[in-house]
Amino acid sequence: RAMASRLLRVPPPQELLRPLAVPERLLLGPGPSNVPPRIRAAGGRQLLGHMHPEMLQVMDEIKAGIQYAFQTRNRLTLAISGSGHSAMEAALCNLLEPGDTVLVAINGIWGQRAANIGRRLGANVCELLKPLGKYFTLQDIEQVSAGLFAEGTSWPPVWSPSLCAPLQGLVQHKPLVLFITHGESSTGVLQPLEGLGQLCHRHSCLLLVDAVASLGGVPIFMDQQEIDVLYSGSQKVLNAPPGSGPISFSERARTPGSNTGPTGPSCAGGCSTWGWSSLWRRRWVQGKPTTTTEQGQYEDTALCSWNCAWAALDAREKSPPSVMLSPGSVLGSPGAVGLKKARLPTITTIRVPEGYNWKDITAFLMDKHGMEIAGGLGPTEGKVLRIGLMGCNSTRSNVERVLAALQDALKRCRRSRL
Repeated sequence: RAMASRLLRVPPPQELLRPLAVPERLLLGPGPSNVPPRIRAAGGRQLLGHMHPEMLQVMDEIKAGIQYAFQTRNRLTLAISGSGHSAMEAALCNLLEPGDTVLVAINGIWGQRAANIGRRLGANVCELLKPLGKYFTLQDIEQVSAGLFAEGTSWPPVWSPSLCAPLQGLVQHKPLVLFITHGESSTGVLQPLEGLGQLCHRHSCLLLVDAVASLGGVPIFMDQQEIDVLYSGSQKVLNAPPGSGPISFSERARTPGSNTGPTGPSCAGGCSTWGWSSLWRRRWVQGKPTTTTEQGQYEDTALCSWNCAWAALDAREKSPPSVMLSPGSVLGSPGAVGLKKARLPTITTIRVPEGYNWKDITAFLMDKHGMEIAGGLGPTEGKVLRIGLMGCNSTRSNVERVLAALQDALKRCRRSRL
């Protein structure tokens, strides 16, 4: 040890010689949300080895909790060792092969991100575009909505008679997969899902739904709504730390060679990435430790810290009902989503009040009120403020706190000429 110490050329960082200091803040942004005491306590439990039978039992119980939260009986239901974004990538790379056609409904950043991943996978990506604050109707998705926006125009689209053309949907593109976002956190739009699964299956198409910002705050019924692949994230309404991505594949999505399912990756192990490949089936469906495959090849070390995910899915605990926030009267600024039925209750988007810089408002709330809210993301950057009320944070008292803090910000932040 003494010899090793003499060889050190990089000194220990002074910051790590002090105790860790973490401030107390109210997280009312689009996620993560505050973690309640019972989930924090679960995270403090001792780890189990990833091959221990007790660990497999915990995973089985998490699987059952996800099936309950998703309202599904799908056998291939699991939690990805990663964020909701990891679950998105796992879903796409297990459904798509090079040359497959995927239709991506884009009305915010997550549709844009899915289209980007699809192109990286070599898929034929077709985009269905909607302006900010709007959702897709069944007619939009199936075939034609005359007088909207031509494909290939920049997003968010700007209407122009020269660009005006019918939207092309399932009828024209005949995609293998339709991707759509249930709760678009960048714009605050809630996408109706009723009838969408049946529509996709009439056109031999799989329905892939992003529910990262909606699961637990908005009713979702995977089997009844005929959703083929559904995924979410742990850090929003579930109130767990980031790092777990619940996901479920229907039997239709798993069956190779079917009329509506992929022909290889989701069952045959042909996924283009190792980390999100269908090798999880051994662990989550067959209940086998994944130290080696049948060929004797090492797979990976499973995430052992599933305690927080277990506590987040504890059936004895109930999250408070979602509280719809209406801050327009305080800010004098309208919401970014016009129709009330299209507003995502977990994340409210409001236009930045005229004459103010959004960064000044969010910084004031953080510095003076110990409270986080966020600005826009992707296509809404600089245009909106985003306020999250999820899980244990979805309370009337928090609504009153954030409205009072916003009113204080408008009085004390300097108005800009911009």
